[in-house]
Amino acid sequence: MGKRNYERNQMAVNENGIKSGPVVMVIDYGASNLTSVQKAFAKLGYAARVSESAGDLAVADALVLPGQGAAQATMEGLRERGLVEPVVKAISDGRPFFGVCMGLQVLFDYSAEGEQECLGVLPGTVNRLPSSVKLPHMGWNQVRQSRASPLFKDIADDSYFYFVHSYHPNPADSGLVLATTEYGRTFCCASTRDNVVATLFHPEKSGALGLRMYKNFMKNWVLEQRWK
Repeated sequence: MGKRNYERNQMAVNENGIKSGPVVMVIDYGASNLTSVQKAFAKLGYAARVSESAGDLAVADALVLPGQGAAQATMEGLRERGLVEPVVKAISDGRPFFGVCMGLQVLFDYSAEGEQECLGVLPGTVNRLPSSVKLPHMGWNQVRQSRASPLFKDIADDSYFYFVHSYHPNPADSGLVLATTEYGRTFCCASTRDNVVATLFHPEKSGALGLRMYKNFMKNWVLEQRWK
């Protein structure tokens, strides 16, 4: 799939006083934290809309699935709004996609939280952090990069990002692990494959480095599509 034509979004962008370019669709499935993600992209100069409409998802230039909460509630919210198939199709069609926290967890096959079958976009499971540490894991923690990626351009290794979670992914393919962090055990906290980017931490709550990460996503996955 070639670079997308952004002309169709010109009017919506200009009406919101944001520079011409791709429109980011923040997927609303009934979770919190949507407007903070929307504002983060707007701060970078990109049009960002919150929508629960499958029709809106179909014409968006990039999708973001954020959220906090439980895997079961997330999947129920997506199903109730008829968004499961549109999200999976958008990813399979090569649409740039960024999953944040719960948006990362439900990309995998299965979550032990509620014994929930998830989207199955990435192979692997999601498991609870050990009981030896206080849950949820909440606050700043270091992120160690496992391999080079444009997602971490101008972001130093072992930089701090903000986490709020009690479960973590166990990718079946070690090649999916882009970065790790440690809390009770070492686990994957960032993953990429082709057009899919996902982090267990919250870039929108991580200050300047989080904005840098969203900027890297827009430049390398959406505008230039260097993942191809």
